[in-house]
Amino acid sequence: MGLRIDQLDFDLDDSLIAVRPAEPRESARLMVLSLPPRETDDGRTMTLSHRRIADLPDLLGAGDRLVLNETRVVAARLHLRRRDTGGRLEGLLLERLDARTWWAMLRRSRRLRAGHVLDVLGPDESPTSFALSVEAVAEDGRVRVAVLDADPADPDPMATLMAAAGRPPLPPYVLRQRRHLGDVEDDPRDPSWYQTAFATDATSTRSVAAPTAGLHLTPDLLARIDTRGVETLKVSLEVGAGTFKPVEVDDLDRHPMHEERCLVDPAAWRAIERADEARVAGHGRVVAVGTTSVRTLESMPEATSPDDPVVWSTDLLIQPGHRFRRVDALLTNFHLPRSTLLALVAAMVGLDRLHRAYAEAIREGYRFFSYGDAMFIHRADAAVD
Repeated sequence: MGLRIDQLDFDLDDSLIAVRPAEPRESARLMVLSLPPRETDDGRTMTLSHRRIADLPDLLGAGDRLVLNETRVVAARLHLRRRDTGGRLEGLLLERLDARTWWAMLRRSRRLRAGHVLDVLGPDESPTSFALSVEAVAEDGRVRVAVLDADPADPDPMATLMAAAGRPPLPPYVLRQRRHLGDVEDDPRDPSWYQTAFATDATSTRSVAAPTAGLHLTPDLLARIDTRGVETLKVSLEVGAGTFKPVEVDDLDRHPMHEERCLVDPAAWRAIERADEARVAGHGRVVAVGTTSVRTLESMPEATSPDDPVVWSTDLLIQPGHRFRRVDALLTNFHLPRSTLLALVAAMVGLDRLHRAYAEAIREGYRFFSYGDAMFIHRADAAVD
């Protein structure tokens, strides 16, 4: 039996769930976990300190490589109305099948059947000219929808629909907490809040959840990091809604891990190859920003200086016992209990230190989850003076 999911459990008061990011972004709190050198690591020893995201450049140094996930988040959350009954539905586009067809997960969709038409409502709940046709309903509850009466001249009708009527795909726990507080469910600042400052303008990857550790990094902060002699590398992992999929088995080895699409362009690939060589020689660290960057780096297939972008899908589940091939340090948010994201962090720090760090974060009132504070994990022997 592998890791028991109850080993990743902890209690969290809802008041610690962040419903908005810190302003300014660099003022978010940063817990720094300094681990001992590997050869003397007993699985328990660590030094814990409290900083701010603004201090991140001081934790990096010349020769380090900072790896960012530059995927763009699309406005994949929709409010809909059944044309036949007038019933309201809310849902999330999950996976692109082609330019007009996606898999979606819709609330109150139990009675939907192929052939039903769903009118798309605008952000103010007003009617729009867009509609979706239901093409199929899968056994797992997913609904295959397609843009109805799409313009033949439009190369990406669903992207046009999302740009006009979609909403940021905020995680359910943010929306629930806002409702609980009597707050507005959709803040007009969410489209910029829930997008990294370095997201690519290309449509090579479309994410339906943000790579949230990257939300902390502003252009000014990245410029300061650059002056430290740090090389910034960009990869793409298309974050899917499966990142929030709860683990419903006792043994994490039995969890059906979701697949996510990765893309690395030739220049970044060659830079990562150089980073691998430098690490072997003891020069600099690879610092991953977020668990999605970790999964991209740790699942990269074998290739040598490719001429074209390398694209693959990964269902890599990282948990304690994983031997990291490329990642030396990690900037990450505070994650949901009983989640695969928390298992990844446990793989890097160990279960004992994970629980001690999270208990300290709760005592100190750190803000949790997508809009919350962050943690920086590194080894003391590779720390920057």
